[in-house]
Amino acid sequence: MKLKHFFKKITPQFLFSAYHYCLAWIAAFYYRLPARKLIIIGVTGTKGKTTTANFLWAALNYNGYKTGLISTANIRIGDSEVLNKYHMTMPGRLVSQELLADMVRAGCKFCVAEVTSEGIKQWRHKGIFYDIAVFTGLAPEHLEAHGGSFEEYKKAKGKLFASLAKYKHKILDGKLVPKMIIANYDSEYKDYFLGFWADRKITYGFGEGADFVAKDIKNTPKGVGFSCGLQNYNLNILGDFNVFNSLPAIALGTEIKILPENIKEALAKLEVVPGRMEKIEEGQKFKVIVDYAHEKESMTALLETAEKLVQRGKKIIILLGAEGGGRDKAKRPIMGELSGRKADFVIVSNVDPYEDDPKPILEDIAEAAEKAGKKRGENLFVIEDRREGIKKALSLAQEKDLVLITGKGAEQSIVIGGIRYPWDDRQVVKEELRNEVHQQSVAQTC
Repeated sequence: MKLKHFFKKITPQFLFSAYHYCLAWIAAFYYRLPARKLIIIGVTGTKGKTTTANFLWAALNYNGYKTGLISTANIRIGDSEVLNKYHMTMPGRLVSQELLADMVRAGCKFCVAEVTSEGIKQWRHKGIFYDIAVFTGLAPEHLEAHGGSFEEYKKAKGKLFASLAKYKHKILDGKLVPKMIIANYDSEYKDYFLGFWADRKITYGFGEGADFVAKDIKNTPKGVGFSCGLQNYNLNILGDFNVFNSLPAIALGTEIKILPENIKEALAKLEVVPGRMEKIEEGQKFKVIVDYAHEKESMTALLETAEKLVQRGKKIIILLGAEGGGRDKAKRPIMGELSGRKADFVIVSNVDPYEDDPKPILEDIAEAAEKAGKKRGENLFVIEDRREGIKKALSLAQEKDLVLITGKGAEQSIVIGGIRYPWDDRQVVKEELRNEVHQQSVAQTC
């Protein structure tokens, strides 16, 4: 890993770019251009991509359109699902093309795929001929990969939308496949993304003016309910923000003539998106949620949801961290300050320090939490080892409190000192909860 990092530093960037570009097309032709045989839906934005992609998959797959999915958390081919083990949203070019070929062989009609700015910069989108582009929103993140420029970050995502016009329309089952843009109308950047060419442009949001508007949002014990048009919907996933993530599925489903009641039924069937507002139940008397939140926007949404989920007088306990490897250092104090203000207990622990020393990363977060009023040893704890950090978070919880384990979601590894180790927050939380329940049982017996 360190040798690879060294060669990256000394090799001219244009050589890396040329290598990635060529490899993308080689992979596409090796697998005989499978994307030509699928309707490809690309989902991009700063946050919400994974859940949005899973809702799109549900709306299509549960209504007779066999659909594949490539997301940060999971990979689906029809009803078959595996976790994404590649530690990246857009897997390498050979892997992506192989997955697309598998979808074609399985008889899929659609593929929903997350698209990242860094993936586009490395040409991983080449050879994947997108028909529909979905924009979920934009906020500063991963700017270090774009020279620190938000404008370059925005332009990188724009290349997904520009690609709609670059390739001819597909004809599948004797029908012309229209090019479509589905965009977040509430975003201040909507005009940029809607400015690209498409046969059809559809908007969604919470505010008036969008084609699909969510209203009457109400939290339920299992998730959240809302209305859109004349139909009421009930999601079995927690979080008001997931209403927003479901709207592109409603928009697309309506566009391809799926009945509103059938879209409603399909979305309600999606009860778990791995590592996204995922409830962990092992018989404990408090709530535990594992979520991928790892930057300002998603952390804010998570903590605001948490405030609605806990009863008055009950505590919010959060474990968080940030990545190393030069990734987005500016977000660390922002997340620390947010957690310090909105949570009752804050535990700062490793996420993926990569080759970096974890201590400065943790301190950037902890010092901001201190400025927000937290005190070390009382309601702020810096615990480098992530398992020990999780154990501490769970030990602080009392009946009906809420524990949030953030930063990794359903990722299947953790990178420390340049070495990749197997890891799954959800499994570790389950193991520690079982240990705690067992210890309590033994203590009561004695």
